[in-house]
Amino acid sequence: MSWHLKPFQELSNHELYSILQIRNAVFIVEQACYYQDVDNKDLNALHLFYIKDNAMLAYCRILPAGISYKEASIGRFLTVQSARNQGLGKVLIEQAIYHIKERWPKTSIRISAQQYLEAFYQSFGFKTQGDMYLEDDIPHIEMLLDLNMPTL
Repeated sequence: MSWHLKPFQELSNHELYSILQIRNAVFIVEQACYYQDVDNKDLNALHLFYIKDNAMLAYCRILPAGISYKEASIGRFLTVQSARNQGLGKVLIEQAIYHIKERWPKTSIRISAQQYLEAFYQSFGFKTQGDMYLEDDIPHIEMLLDLNMPTL
């Protein structure tokens, strides 16, 4: 069992194949959403993933400020179906936030979240920004975690 964080250039062929395979399984097949997953943002991303027993179970990509938003962002956030409801998503978001704070401490984090996960992200301090919108026919909400806000 291990967590990995790698820029695109350091991913092995097998790791890249596994990333594309699970993103396709979750976002295209499971959600019946046909879109262009490979969007060139991966080239500038840090890829955070969890492997257990040679299987990739959780993944997200972390983008520096200026790629998707003026802030850093987290996207393609997923846990494979067989590993859900085990707390892995919580650890994944905590890891992503931690790595962003370590690399870019003066930025905030903006995400485009599926609306049904709004409360999940709010539990980590994300605040809803604006109204619901459809992205690939799925309700989404923009959210922001201001890393410059003092904690109590």
